[in-house]
This record gives sequence, structure tokens and C-alpha cells, in this order.
Amino acid sequence: MVFNSVKNYYEILEVDTDADITQIKSAYRKLARKYHPDVNKSPEAIEMFKEITNVYETLCNDEERKKYDIVNGIFKKSPKTENSTKAENIKEQAKQTTQSEPKEENNKTEEVKQEPPKQDSPKSEQKTHSKSQKQNSIFKTIKYWSAKFRKSQKEKESKKPQKGENLTTEVVITPDEVMTGSKRIINIRTTKTCPKCFGHKFANGDKCANCGGKGTITETKKITLTIPKGVKDGAKLRLKGEGASGKNGGANGDVYVKIRIETKTQVHFDKLNIYYNVPITPFEAALGEEISIPAFDGTIKLKLPKNTCSGQKFRIAKQGLKKNGKVGDLIITVSIEFSHNLSDDEIKLYEQLKNLSSDNVRKNFGYGS
Repeated sequence: MVFNSVKNYYEILEVDTDADITQIKSAYRKLARKYHPDVNKSPEAIEMFKEITNVYETLCNDEERKKYDIVNGIFKKSPKTENSTKAENIKEQAKQTTQSEPKEENNKTEEVKQEPPKQDSPKSEQKTHSKSQKQNSIFKTIKYWSAKFRKSQKEKESKKPQKGENLTTEVVITPDEVMTGSKRIINIRTTKTCPKCFGHKFANGDKCANCGGKGTITETKKITLTIPKGVKDGAKLRLKGEGASGKNGGANGDVYVKIRIETKTQVHFDKLNIYYNVPITPFEAALGEEISIPAFDGTIKLKLPKNTCSGQKFRIAKQGLKKNGKVGDLIITVSIEFSHNLSDDEIKLYEQLKNLSSDNVRKNFGYGS
């Protein structure tokens, strides 16, 4: 079956113009089964299926069907209206009055003729009514075609290729991932055109059971995200074509992933510099020991000077992030920390230090200092 633009909707569904909704539904189901792309693999099957569905959606809607019938000159016979019957009765009464003659009276009393009150003739009444109907019909026709034009423009817009919706999500990464880069598997909820009804929302005359009449379905898919080295907090990574499906052949949308770096950590970043908080023991601070610092590319040795203070900073050049040929620094801040589980011998040694020490660390401390 090849559809021809000359054929009207009733010819396409192969039903009479006075077919009821049950007959229309039955005819649609028959053709839908024949031309559904899952069954019919011919190249033109999809277009045929779309046209059949469009015809069905028009004829199964009373208002749309009435408009279609008016535009295409499809009228059904209807009984005479009450106004036309009334006009005919008035016409018949006028005819009978004209034909009847008054009887002559035998008395000699002069007969006074009284003229009946003037009334609009049935023809004048019909003419006025007809003119009113014609004006009303013209108004309705203009209103209908205006709505038809707007609907046509809207349908044209809806048939244009449309890019799918862009989606956004957020991923929290560790400082290690900033330094070395990594790969993450993320889950994205997206939509695509229903494969059963092809977005038309109907299948075999009823709402598509696969999508519930929405024309689209929602699915969760796993995507591999590559996190580059040196990525900054707040940066957005774009995954092209991984968003919602496009419509009418349009491209898929994209996925934008916002990067957040953990804040509850001893490491933070500022441009290409890395800031690292490192705890040290009291004797390492006092004696000036060499300490090993676990770094991202191995281990870094740092020689502390004697009498190192808590909060003191040390800069190690060229040990920061690398980008575009530039390398930042590693800035280490030390903090002296004491054990919370001292042995008896350690406590005795602290008592000896107390007795030996004459330094007052709070000598410059005060409200005025």
C-alpha cells in the first residue's frame, strides 16, 4: 500500500466517512500491525506507520474529525433544523390567509376594514437569518484556519532535528587523583526515544505499553570518566554525545561533570602549587631530624633545622603540579604533635626537661602584645 496525498483520511484507513470509532480503531490496528517497523522491514514502512498513526489520531478525536470533515467538504445528511421548519409553517399560514376571502354581511352597516399590524415577511426573516449564519460561518472559518496554520507551524518545528538535552552531575575526587589522574565509572540517568512506538506514544491504537504513552523511556547507563592530572576544583569535564537522545535525527546531548576535590585532607591546591600539612614529633623539631614525606611520585626527604617551630613552612621547588610546561612548588607546613599514649620512661624524661628548661615561652604573651 502506497499512500497518495490525493487520498483523504477515510481512504487511507479504508473506512466509510460515517464509520464510528470502533470501526476506525479496528481499521487502524489492522494497518498498524501490517506496517509496524518491527514487522515490516521495507524502507518506507516507518513513514507509512507514521501516516497511519497521524490519521488515526485525527479521526478518533471528535473535534479534530469535525474540523477535518468541514475543510474537506465531507458532510453528513441531517434533519431539517427547527428554524427552517418554523419558517415553512409561517409561509404556509401566509399563503392560506391570502387565498381566503371575507364573507359579505346582509346588514347595511358600513364595514370598517382594519389593517393588520405590519410584520416582517417570512422571506425577510429567512434572509436576515441566512446573512447572520453566513457571517458566523466566515468567522468560524477564519478562526479555524488560523488555528490550523499555528498547528502546522508547530508541527514543522517539532519535525526539525533537535539536539538532546544536556545533563550535569558532580564527582568528588581525592588529592591522589589530582596528582596522578584516574578513571571513574559514573552512572547517568538519561532518556531516549521509545523503540516500540518511535515517539508517537500510541501502538496498535492504544497508549504504548513500553513507554506509558510518553514517547520516551528513561534508562541508567554507565560511563567511563577520565580525570586528567592537575584538574582543578570546580572544573567541568564534557562527555560529548552521552546525554539525552536527540529527536528527529538530531545529535545526542552532552554530559557535563563538575569536579570537586576533597577538603577534609592534609593536601590542598592553589594553581600549580601543592600545600601539604605534615606532623612531626617534639624531638624531630628540637634536634633537626631528616624526615621522609610520602609524596605522589614517591618519597621526598626534608631536613628540618634545629628548634623547628610548629606552623613553620618549607618550600620545595619543582615538586608541584605540571601543566603546559610549567611546574609548581610543594609547600610543606609542619605541626608538632605529641603522643597521647606516653610510657612511664617518656614521662620521666619530660620531667627532667621541665627541670632543665629555663625558657618562658609565654613571656611575650599578653593583651597588649
